[in-house]
Amino acid sequence: MDKKLTIKHLAEEDRPREKLLLKGKNTLSDAELIGILLGSGNKEQNAVGLAQSILGTVNNDLHNLAKLSVKDLEKFNGIGEAKAINIISALELGRRRKNKEKVEQPQIKCSNDAYEVLSPYLMDLQHEEFWILCLNRANKVMKVHCISSGGVSGTVADPKLIFKIALEQTASGLILAHNHPSGNLQASQADINLTQKVKEAGKVLEIPILDHLILTNDDYFSFADNGLM
Repeated sequence: MDKKLTIKHLAEEDRPREKLLLKGKNTLSDAELIGILLGSGNKEQNAVGLAQSILGTVNNDLHNLAKLSVKDLEKFNGIGEAKAINIISALELGRRRKNKEKVEQPQIKCSNDAYEVLSPYLMDLQHEEFWILCLNRANKVMKVHCISSGGVSGTVADPKLIFKIALEQTASGLILAHNHPSGNLQASQADINLTQKVKEAGKVLEIPILDHLILTNDDYFSFADNGLM
């Protein structure tokens, strides 16, 4: 029977940890970085090979990998609860880092600016959530807030709660946003009706609704850009 292949059997320059030390973190592939998190593989694969197998099932897409649960990862031979938690924790740290980079009072000049702020909060979700951006007079972000979290096909956004948050922040403008886990960017009639309802309430309170974005992992739809505001 063949002996279990380990990282120690690789040429030194190809071992992930040594490669990171000798050549820098940017030289490592996604599989090599995940291999470091795993530490070991299974009877047929070393840690990097196991990482390559896992990535292969999600089309080598880290966004898709981030959607896997502990139970999903434990289905791979050689992945126990501890290793699964290591992977999920590392991906969550990356998501949070992106969050912090994006929300340091950016100024919203166009729909893409709003998308860049909101996407870290809504990416990789398997259910719908409704969020708002509270803006000051210079259209700088004062607060990013989740209004509601729902199921796969929808969530309820209460205008009273939306404006409660806006008034607490003394916001001068709002941008609405929700995600479509299905990847469908088309605005439903319910989306359009809610947008108009909140827009009318905003006129009374002198807090204009500047846009409503529908987000998927890869793209977005802007009500303002498409003449629906």
